[in-house]
Amino acid sequence: MDLKSKANASTPTDNIEFAQPTTTRKPLELLRDTEASLRRPTVATLSPILPPKLSNKFQATSSLADDSFKELAEIDLDTISDFELRHARIGVGLSFVGFGALMILVLLLYLNTLRPELSPGEQIRQYWYQYIWIVSLGVAGMFMLGREAMRPMPRRRK
Repeated sequence: MDLKSKANASTPTDNIEFAQPTTTRKPLELLRDTEASLRRPTVATLSPILPPKLSNKFQATSSLADDSFKELAEIDLDTISDFELRHARIGVGLSFVGFGALMILVLLLYLNTLRPELSPGEQIRQYWYQYIWIVSLGVAGMFMLGREAMRPMPRRRK
């Protein structure tokens, strides 16, 4: 007597292989092509309805974008070292900290000039959400700067 169900019986399945792309494109080339596929129809649609002077500037800007993205697509991301990105990471961290500090000042200026009837406790109670976002942005920048400070420097050849 065969107690094994036919539904549970193991059957060999065909291994289906998916087609692999013939060429691999770099991410910057994909960005260039994607941006161009969105920008060109937009320029073609808007150019006829814009005033002639503005339309010419619009098309010139589009051709400038083509040239810029062409140069950008020629960059090989594998050749950029971690050390070369250090200045960009420091700049972004400083931007986060600076923008957070500036926004805290703007918020305090707003509260002191346009909402002077509120006590400091009430200001914090009503605007805690904005405080949290701004302070979190500054803290994120400080973390980025701290990470860069702790990153080991490459040794120089003698």
